[in-house]
Amino acid sequence: MKTSAYKYIVLFGGLGLTIACSTKKDNFVNRNYHALTTKYNVMYNGNNALTAGVADLKTTLTDNYWEVLPVERMQRPVEEMEPTDKRNANFERAETKATKAIQKHSMYIGGSERNPQMDEAHLLLGQSRYYDNRFVPALEAFNYVLYKYPGSSRIDEVKVWREKTNIRLDNDGVAIKNLNQLLKEKGSSMDEQIYSDANAILAQAYIKTAVTDSAVYVLKKAALTSKDNEKKARYNFILGQLYTQLKQPDSAFASYQTVIDMNRKSPRIYVIQSHAMQAGQFDYKKGDTLAFMEKYRDLLKDRENRPFLDVINHQVGLFYDKQELNEKAIEYYNKSLRKKSADKYLTASNYRNIAEIKFEEAKYVNAGKYYDSTMVYMDFRTREYKRIKKKKDNLADVIKYEAIARNNDSILHIMSLPEAARVTYFEEYIVKLKEQEEILRKKMEAEAKKQAAIAENAAKEQNSLGGDDGNLFKNGSDLSGVKRGGGGSNDFSSLSGGRSKGGDSGFKAGATGSAGAAGAVGGGGAPGTFYFYNPSTLAAGKQTFKSRWGSRQLTDNWRVASEMRNNAPAADEDAASTDDVADGGKNADGKTADKKEKTIEPKYTTEFYLTQLPKDQKVLDSLAKDRNFAYYQLGTIYKEKFKEYERAADKLEKLLQNNPEERLVLPSMYNLYKIYEIIDPAKAQVYKDKVLSQYPDSRYAEIIKNPTSDAVAQGSPEAIYASLFKRYEAGEIRELIEPLDQYIETYTGEEIASKYDFLKAKVTGRLKGLDEYKKALNYVALTYPNSYEGKQADEILKKDVPVLEKLVFGAKPTSYKIMFKLDANDPKIKPLTEKILQFIKDGNNNSITLSNDLYNETENILVIHGLINRLAAVDAVSILKDYKSYKVAETPVIISTEDYKVVQIKKNYVQYLAIQ
Repeated sequence: MKTSAYKYIVLFGGLGLTIACSTKKDNFVNRNYHALTTKYNVMYNGNNALTAGVADLKTTLTDNYWEVLPVERMQRPVEEMEPTDKRNANFERAETKATKAIQKHSMYIGGSERNPQMDEAHLLLGQSRYYDNRFVPALEAFNYVLYKYPGSSRIDEVKVWREKTNIRLDNDGVAIKNLNQLLKEKGSSMDEQIYSDANAILAQAYIKTAVTDSAVYVLKKAALTSKDNEKKARYNFILGQLYTQLKQPDSAFASYQTVIDMNRKSPRIYVIQSHAMQAGQFDYKKGDTLAFMEKYRDLLKDRENRPFLDVINHQVGLFYDKQELNEKAIEYYNKSLRKKSADKYLTASNYRNIAEIKFEEAKYVNAGKYYDSTMVYMDFRTREYKRIKKKKDNLADVIKYEAIARNNDSILHIMSLPEAARVTYFEEYIVKLKEQEEILRKKMEAEAKKQAAIAENAAKEQNSLGGDDGNLFKNGSDLSGVKRGGGGSNDFSSLSGGRSKGGDSGFKAGATGSAGAAGAVGGGGAPGTFYFYNPSTLAAGKQTFKSRWGSRQLTDNWRVASEMRNNAPAADEDAASTDDVADGGKNADGKTADKKEKTIEPKYTTEFYLTQLPKDQKVLDSLAKDRNFAYYQLGTIYKEKFKEYERAADKLEKLLQNNPEERLVLPSMYNLYKIYEIIDPAKAQVYKDKVLSQYPDSRYAEIIKNPTSDAVAQGSPEAIYASLFKRYEAGEIRELIEPLDQYIETYTGEEIASKYDFLKAKVTGRLKGLDEYKKALNYVALTYPNSYEGKQADEILKKDVPVLEKLVFGAKPTSYKIMFKLDANDPKIKPLTEKILQFIKDGNNNSITLSNDLYNETENILVIHGLINRLAAVDAVSILKDYKSYKVAETPVIISTEDYKVVQIKKNYVQYLAIQ
């Protein structure tokens, strides 16, 4: 009986469930079944996926605190994602769940939806698409809710999400209008968090449209009404940024302080960045520096701030930088760099600030390296990147000329000293060199001891944990003869057959810090603590060995090999001497030996340096000339490119004191006049008087007397170059040689000089051929490597010149020409030209033309073009010679079009005649 009842219950229950699963019947069971299934199954999982996705965004995406933060975080669009970036799978899962809820549980019957969960399903669908950066489908989902479910309990939230989507689609005007209308109609009657979100997204629209004051007004409302502490902290931080834009520092400071006062209620990153923003407002001259540093010391000590030490150390570095305490500033910038920040611009700022310090200290090579590192972490599309790149490129010239000036100055100074003074100079230098090497040696030994101590402590910790397994040697091993830790008594005599007990075997434990390592070997330490496994102790040991023994070849009897090579007759004596040294300076009786190693490194002798000094006066004159030109270049670079006027004046003053060539005197005086106009008007007047009195007819004097005159404008380097270039384009090639040489001499050392030299290279190529063109280009590329012309010359040398060099006679002809080579001023050119033109006219052939082509500095070539084959060219020559209308007496030469190109490029007319 019971079995039959169960059968009926199961049967009718299954039938009821089948009926309830239908989405076409509008009854109580169906509605509630689909509503409950949607809410507690599909929608529950979908909402969880969406929440997880938003949480991932907050934890994984890095904000750019150097700009105004967006109100909400979003993952990057597909086109902006890096190859290693992955899309957030949670949003795709949320969309899948929302779609499933709609497809399987929607009950659209009789023109209305009977499942009360469908508005939330469409809202979830829109939200998941929104976070996945698919804004048009998201907008479609939100509009569907507004159209189909106007009475939904979540209609206000849907309207806010729709306007968020409109802002993403750049429909900012529409979003502002709709949000203002919503807030006006509903106001505070809305749910408090939705009201906050509406104001926040309205603020985002105002920020996008640059209406900052309106953005501040509505964002304050959002911050006050938000129940979410993360959002409240973010809104207040953005308020601080907006107040900074509005130049209201007090209000900005207060907004940042609000975030700081939230303490653990706020994500820690907002607190730290708020401290950093407040530091940006600090007055480093008048502010309370003691209070500032006390605050930052506390921040550095706080364990909670360890993930943000990059930001904190950067701010401390900035503080010391502003105080002009360069060493401390660099120390903290480096600490910030060691944290390996995810903020690329922060890393770039650290490198840039160190580069600026190095530049100010005239350490140009180091500055250049730091500028290189700066650009690695910067967006190459930004204006700052281009400015730094230009400065780095300019710095290449500074490094080059500073090195020339410094080296040549040193050599010339030494050569100006008497012989005895030179010897004294190098003796003092050698003493300093030894002191520096001793300091370096001690520093390396100290570091080695430190590393050995760390290794020993690590070994002890491992032993204390009861772990001998895996050790290289264990307690009670056969190596018990090796002494354990405790100072300089440790040695490897039991392993290497050392010659004396307690002596220095060459691996002096006390000197290299290997005592701990040796103890670890005998006492069950980890393999990594063995002497030769520790890079620091090994490096220090090598340095100690080298300082004691010098550079020795890896041979048998290495201790005596060097002495035997240097003094063969005294081999036995030297061997004994060096053995004594190897035994720690003790002889067989244990007494200290007086003998010392006889070999001395060349760098510790004065002869090593004296023999390298130049003796030839021509060489010294060349050094002085290069030094003077370097000083001039440095002066103009500092003045024009870096605006470092005091440094520029110093270089030019030194130049004038060094009796420079005449061509550098006038431009140096004029540049000093222009520099001192800015920094010292009294000195400017001195140099103005010098230019006007000593060079009254010069271009510089004309500029000083009447800087706005037409004559000066027409006589400017740029105007002169423009006129010369026009003449070049017009074919006045020979006429440019003399003026180009003149202006190159006039503008030597000025930035525009590269343009004149490059134009001269082109003229040289046209007149003298490929070989001379190549030499001229090479000069431009080497002399002006960082100018546009220098780079262009280098590119031509690499790409075009090799192609031209491969051109040879004998290429397959496409057409032919007839040449008549004559002196450029030969009176025969005119009648010959008239006869050929008459020949062309009589032939009534429009494809045949005549040109008077420049060949070299003195000769031209009259060329008849357009002859289709060699036979046609032979016929034309015959007609010109034999017909009484022409009777041309000059010797014609038939040549293919391809070979004529070779003749003009390589200027090898004679060679062509030789092969005909």
